[in-house]
Amino acid sequence: MTQPMTIAEVVSGYADHLRSRDVSAHTSRAYIGDVTDFFDHAAHTPTAHSTSTVAESGVADIDLNDLRVWLITLDDAGAAKSTVARKIAAVKSFFAYCVNHQGLTNNPAARLRTPKKDSRLPTVLKPQQAADLVSAQRASQTETESSDPIDVAKQARDTAVLEMLYATAVRVSELTGLNRSDVDHQRSMITVLGKGNKERRVPFGKPAQSALQQWLNLRDTFVSKGSADALFLGVRGGRIGARQVRELVHRYGSDDPSAPDIGPHGLRHSAATHMLDGGADLRQIQELLGHSTMSSTQIYTHVSMQRLQETYRQAHPRA
Repeated sequence: MTQPMTIAEVVSGYADHLRSRDVSAHTSRAYIGDVTDFFDHAAHTPTAHSTSTVAESGVADIDLNDLRVWLITLDDAGAAKSTVARKIAAVKSFFAYCVNHQGLTNNPAARLRTPKKDSRLPTVLKPQQAADLVSAQRASQTETESSDPIDVAKQARDTAVLEMLYATAVRVSELTGLNRSDVDHQRSMITVLGKGNKERRVPFGKPAQSALQQWLNLRDTFVSKGSADALFLGVRGGRIGARQVRELVHRYGSDDPSAPDIGPHGLRHSAATHMLDGGADLRQIQELLGHSTMSSTQIYTHVSMQRLQETYRQAHPRA
């Protein structure tokens, strides 16, 4: 490299580089975590060509075998293929940055092969299970059972969150990032900021519209100085987080023991599958979901075919 730099300095520079490239905060955190994980592992492992560890040498002394030893350790620990694939993408990105911006003469990650993804299909709810999960009746039931305005507002918010997740099939990060100004009530549309900072408009139906209005009527119950224009708030007044949304999806989903345990992304999968089953065009679903390529959307055709085969086996007398 052009000048000696500590590993921490190089990683810090890489983090600044990701921010300058408008990489999403989620991806940036994941990549930095993966690169840090590699160097934590390498700091206690002698390099392939000496008895010194990376901490004693530096980024320039990393070679392909050092990376392979790390990946073997991950595999031995039972890491999922998707996790390994992301970590490989992270170190490839990091060392490409070092070559292009830090004067590294060789990219040791260039020859790493990404493992093929598991062909496991996403778990989805049946239409009635999804309807039960997002039922707006819970809000009115709580209003009669509890006089605590916090409980009533919380229930209205939860119902609106569930309805909007299923109605729009947005990612949980897209939902939590919504502001009130992103909602077009007249046209029943929301404007979401997706991957790559790409905006798209997504419609929602009357049940979601009703649940959202009920929540907005009670939103002031949670408002604080930190609320700003956030559409969905936590009880302390800040913008609701992805973890809170995942917890409430799992919590309400557990009411139906016959339904699979899914998270917000499972509701996204379910909505896409149900739309395809209902006759929606695959290209329209791609646009709705914000997929950059059709290959990401085509998985739902396999899910629908699997459901058709299951129905056939159950219903056809000669199956």
